[in-house]
Amino acid sequence: MTIFTTRVDVAVRGVRVDAPVRRRAGAGPSDDGHVILAGQAAALPIDLSSPFTVAGGRLYLDGADLGLEVEAVDRPAFYDLKTADGIPYHHLARLHGRDVLATTVIQTCVRYDPEDRCRFCAVEESLTAGATTRVKTPAQLAEVAEAAVRLDGVTQMLMTTGTTATADRGARYLARCVRAVLAAVPGLPIQVQCEPPADPRALADLRDAGVTAIGIHVESLDDAVRRRWMPGKATVTLAEYDAAWTEAVRLFGPNRVSTYLLVGLGEDPDELVAGARRLIEMGVYPFVVPVRPLHGTLAEADGLRPPPAELVGRVTLEVAAELQAAGMFGRDQGAGCAACGACSALAAAGA
Repeated sequence: MTIFTTRVDVAVRGVRVDAPVRRRAGAGPSDDGHVILAGQAAALPIDLSSPFTVAGGRLYLDGADLGLEVEAVDRPAFYDLKTADGIPYHHLARLHGRDVLATTVIQTCVRYDPEDRCRFCAVEESLTAGATTRVKTPAQLAEVAEAAVRLDGVTQMLMTTGTTATADRGARYLARCVRAVLAAVPGLPIQVQCEPPADPRALADLRDAGVTAIGIHVESLDDAVRRRWMPGKATVTLAEYDAAWTEAVRLFGPNRVSTYLLVGLGEDPDELVAGARRLIEMGVYPFVVPVRPLHGTLAEADGLRPPPAELVGRVTLEVAAELQAAGMFGRDQGAGCAACGACSALAAAGA
């Protein structure tokens, strides 16, 4: 097995590993444990039934040593701290990969009603479980970011949000949080993630706040898939996404704007790659990720399974070739999911 095929296979089949840095439920498309696999950050589903296991710093498949080194990411020191009013820092932000501080600034979503909810998302489940707070204040995030940089060598930060009922869809609160963090840690690269704001001026507010990169995540470019898997977000048209991506590229520059594309929701793979090619031509980085149902999601209740590794590998390689031809690499995003790369095999494919 090549490093790439192994990276894809373990992403969909999971691994048995003791990972001190992990999460269960929350915003996004996957549960995971964070490791360094063959020198690259990898966020892998922890599955006790997986044929992959880690022992002695090596990856094994059915007991056979694959010759790849694996190192679990250590629990960061900032996890042991609390705010003055007793809130654990890890309830406010988490370590992702080896050096990314990530937070969901508003842990509720206006689309979380079962009829509207993205079926692969569990943004409010971690709140229900008492593992986080409903709203992180700018001051709290500044405090945690300063500690994470000082104690654990964090080099970038990611801020996402549940969608709000306001016209900016949460973007302006993100801007407030960014300003506070940069006042405490000047120069820290920050990516923000939000839906296309109904008020496009909110994108300029994010740029003016000091945001490095932005993720405007569509997950699928197929309207039938969108209506099935994300009925609330599907009310925001693809034309609105196009307008937001275009404006974001104008404000932040090419390859500083990204979007998730999920493999495994039923979208035709050729159309998915063609859509990714169009995004690349716009200057938008398509972050291709296999869907892996989180605990507590409607997708888990539906019995959704991860897509075949062969499909994920094919789509990832084809999109990676398009990115390479355009000179677009995730590491050049500066901050965020594509810069980290842990949830995708694109970095292993050279993109």
